[in-house]
Amino acid sequence: MLKIVTTEWKLFLREPSTVVFAVLFPTALLLVLGAIPALRTPDPVFGGLRFIDAYVSTLVVITLAFLGLNKLPSTVATYREKGVLRRFSTTPVHPVRLLLAQVLVNVVAGTISIALLMVTCRVVFDIDLPHHPVGFLVTCLLGVLSLSAVGLLVAAWAPNARAAGGWAGVLFMLVMFFGGAYLPRFLMPESLIRVGEYLPPGVAALQAAWLGGTPDPVHLAILALVALSAGTVAARSFRWE
Repeated sequence: MLKIVTTEWKLFLREPSTVVFAVLFPTALLLVLGAIPALRTPDPVFGGLRFIDAYVSTLVVITLAFLGLNKLPSTVATYREKGVLRRFSTTPVHPVRLLLAQVLVNVVAGTISIALLMVTCRVVFDIDLPHHPVGFLVTCLLGVLSLSAVGLLVAAWAPNARAAGGWAGVLFMLVMFFGGAYLPRFLMPESLIRVGEYLPPGVAALQAAWLGGTPDPVHLAILALVALSAGTVAARSFRWE
């Protein structure tokens, strides 16, 4: 299993565009936004916080959404289309380990991306680190697992890699929208904000944990339920060839 994960990690690093967007882009976006003076000024709209303080949780959403709904489905669907999974099934190493390795690579890449983001937040913009670290860690883990499970479900049902990319792309845009990546959440109608709070990867729970509150147990339970249900259905319906 360790060998498979190591190999998948090397393959991940060989895709510069994936590494840049999944690991470096959220931090780069923070640097760009932080260069705008108005976004570094405390605003009553954010409870006296700065825009960049309130936007950090959305940057985490970008990382988790890209890993779970952009990278994973296309990679797994391509492996099946090229016969990689079929060849694995003829060996003592069950191909399900290859799927688990993809999830573990997502966890590692997400950890590096968020760690880099946190260092930049603290060193460059003096943004406080998560005030509720345990809640933030749990939410991040459930977030990446839930989106990875949905990504595996897309890969299981899509007939080929192109279809998997298209289906996952639609879900990716929805997650990014409700996570506040395209339109800041404070500009959204209240109904859309409420919907986004219950969707993976849990932007409301991420923001609450970062700013000092306790993540809503209902939000965390929904993330766990999505991860368990989507992962179970994907495992039962997955086609190896």
